[in-house]
Amino acid sequence: MADAGPQSVEIIVPNLGFRYSGVTATNRLIAPRIAASMKVGWLGGEAPAGVVRLRWSDLFKLHRLASGAMRVWHARRNIEMAVGVVLKALGWPLKLVFTSAAQRRHKALTRWLIARMDAVIATSERSNAYLQRPAIVIHHGIDTGRYKPPADRAVAWREAGLPGRFGIGCFGRVRKQKGTDVFVTAMCRLLPRYPDFTAVVIGEVTPDQRSFNAMLQSEVKTAGLSDRILFLGYQPIDDLPVWYRRISIYAFTSRNEGFGLTLLEAMASGAGLVASRAGAAEVVVEDGVTGLLVSPGDVDATIKALEEFMHDPERAHAIGQKARAHIVAEFAVDTEAARIAAVYLQILVAP
Repeated sequence: MADAGPQSVEIIVPNLGFRYSGVTATNRLIAPRIAASMKVGWLGGEAPAGVVRLRWSDLFKLHRLASGAMRVWHARRNIEMAVGVVLKALGWPLKLVFTSAAQRRHKALTRWLIARMDAVIATSERSNAYLQRPAIVIHHGIDTGRYKPPADRAVAWREAGLPGRFGIGCFGRVRKQKGTDVFVTAMCRLLPRYPDFTAVVIGEVTPDQRSFNAMLQSEVKTAGLSDRILFLGYQPIDDLPVWYRRISIYAFTSRNEGFGLTLLEAMASGAGLVASRAGAAEVVVEDGVTGLLVSPGDVDATIKALEEFMHDPERAHAIGQKARAHIVAEFAVDTEAARIAAVYLQILVAP
């Protein structure tokens, strides 16, 4: 597929974000799987293997070569919807699809753009509730071959070269929305009582969040835990599965999320999960069976839930095993890709 020319493309995946994000990760995961049955082109950075790489100049070639043949433009960001709407208005034969993950009322511009889509996909029932038009609910999926438990988690942790016997992690951009402060405060209270644990925070610190990050690091320093609450910063996407296999407990502390892919990644990797009721947590997690749910931003409830696992690592392991089985059965990425491809086929044949 990667060697095919742009004229062969049936599906255009624009990736017009300025930084690597969950949207980019989702596009990279889904596009090659769609390409197994349809001809997919990728416009923008971070193109995965297995798809046609498009330049902006290729869009003009596609217009000239179109001969009336429709192509799908699948947007996941406002900027991508806007570009699709403009291209269609200028005569490009496009069917426009938008995937919405937001769990909040959309602003006027977003509503205007969504109204001009030929089809809309919502990543959860809650996201769908905020859309003011019909949509198809398709849950995110995860590559369960990539995100999987280690053969021996104790060995995997030792290979990290970090203190203690167990790791507990919180991954994602460092910011209040992600609840990084909730995790750090919880660790400052819990780690003095549990010397076998070390906490790791993995995620980019953007320029606008440097003061927030400095505040967190100051809190850790004041607690005397700088050697056991480690801020590892941005880690390449290919290294993240290794970190999930190292940690025994994962804390999903977001105050607000569209979906929250780290939920699926942690569960697929067999980590004991404590999750705030944000994003798709209540859809994905069965409280007390495949993870423990708490209210967003509730530090005391988060501490209580994390301590249940820290006090009994075997329980964390057992719940992690059930979580893994649940994700394999219900949230496999191939299922997501097949459902999205069905949407493409439906709108391509529609008048």
